[in-house]
Amino acid sequence: MTPTKHADGGRFGALPARPGKIIAVHLSYASRADQRGRRPDAPSYFFKPSSSVAASGGTIERPAGTELLAFEGEVALVIGTPARRVTLEAAWRHVAWVTASNDFGLYDLRAVDKGSNVRSKGGDGFTPIGPALIDAREIDPGDLRLRTWVNGDVAQDDTTEGLLFPVPQLIADLSQHFTLEVGDVILTGTPAGSSVVVPGDVVEVEVDAPRRGLSSGRLVTTVIEGDASFDTTLGSLPAVDDTQRAEAWGSRAAAGLAPAPAGLAPAAALSPALREKLLRVPVAGLSAQLRKRGLSNVTIDGVRPLRSGTKLVGTAKTLRFVPGREDLFASHGGGYNAQKRAFDAVAQGEIIVIEARGETGSGTLGDILALRAKARGAAGIITDGGVRDVDAVTAVGIPVYSAGAHPAVLGRRHVPWDVDVTIACGGTTVQPGDILVGDSDGVIVLPPALAEEVADAALAQEDEDAWVADQITAGHPVEGLFPMNAEWKARYDAWRQTK
Repeated sequence: MTPTKHADGGRFGALPARPGKIIAVHLSYASRADQRGRRPDAPSYFFKPSSSVAASGGTIERPAGTELLAFEGEVALVIGTPARRVTLEAAWRHVAWVTASNDFGLYDLRAVDKGSNVRSKGGDGFTPIGPALIDAREIDPGDLRLRTWVNGDVAQDDTTEGLLFPVPQLIADLSQHFTLEVGDVILTGTPAGSSVVVPGDVVEVEVDAPRRGLSSGRLVTTVIEGDASFDTTLGSLPAVDDTQRAEAWGSRAAAGLAPAPAGLAPAAALSPALREKLLRVPVAGLSAQLRKRGLSNVTIDGVRPLRSGTKLVGTAKTLRFVPGREDLFASHGGGYNAQKRAFDAVAQGEIIVIEARGETGSGTLGDILALRAKARGAAGIITDGGVRDVDAVTAVGIPVYSAGAHPAVLGRRHVPWDVDVTIACGGTTVQPGDILVGDSDGVIVLPPALAEEVADAALAQEDEDAWVADQITAGHPVEGLFPMNAEWKARYDAWRQTK
């Protein structure tokens, strides 16, 4: 199968024509998903413009004033016959060729792109493809190798066996939604090892089928420094934080950042068994046990549940607002700001905890964000600020604790500033990964390292208190029974042995 060369062959390299669509997969390799700490249940996609295509041997500009240009070596599929609602079994037959690609991304623009990657991955030259095509009829899609080199050193080395979603699944899935046309390109995702490159670096990507002795050859791209900067009057500007740096480089260590604070415990620290215990124990009991261990300043004061009888258990995902200032809201309040990023990224079982400094003169969330949190599987929301659309938020059904209701929008008092940082909420410190428990008495913060011990002790105390209550109901006086003296303690221990 010999491709017909496009008239602009220098730009589109080995492709048979300018592609009508370039579809890329977000997370698709197990190694990359594990590096990011999340495994998607199903593939998700974004489009890249065909104007981003470049041939092997070209250059890519890192725009002036930016720092986080990252490479992603990928296997590219070129559609040979139209595919619309094709079966999994028939999907591969619609691929004509396979080759190498590099899905470059500028993380400085990633946060404001809301996952669309329009600006962060759509720049001119951001999709090198080639240099040669491998006939898809000659290979097994599960037996392809992908390797990437930076300045001659191997940075990525994986095979399509490491895909979370097999190649035919990607084709069949996409064809459910729209027709894959001749010449369309599918970028199948990148494995672990993607990282930041700087001007002067040379990146090479190769796809091959070792058992068949077939190869795309090395796709070569050189990074250069751009001299054009972004116009500050036209749209969102490049902005980076430590979260973007860690994801662009691949890890905090690679980005030159200090290890995450000890409080940054994963949601997995709250096991199903521990969650079940915490759902049974009252906040007052947890408070008593923490006080015995020297921790008194662990309650989020001034917040109440919107719906009475609400029980809340989860791990903290933090969001910080700073006091409202018009110029800062203009630069940080619009676009894909910190507030939207937090609600889009909250994981199942997490609780969004908002630092609003106890300022209730505007809302810190409304019904749309409450719906998004519920759709993401969040365990709840806590804010020491106000909630607008309070009846609609209550109707969403997700547990929400707040300091009150207010009809004003966020910008009246707050600027959304940061996510996944240590915050102050309701007079206490909350770190990402802290365990939070709430009921009608309020909300308490449990350090993950103490949570199991405190929960067990609180449940044991609940059993003891229930027995004491039975004795009081039976007519015994409080003196000597609450708290128990030695005689009553002996009676209780004897009762326990019968259970």
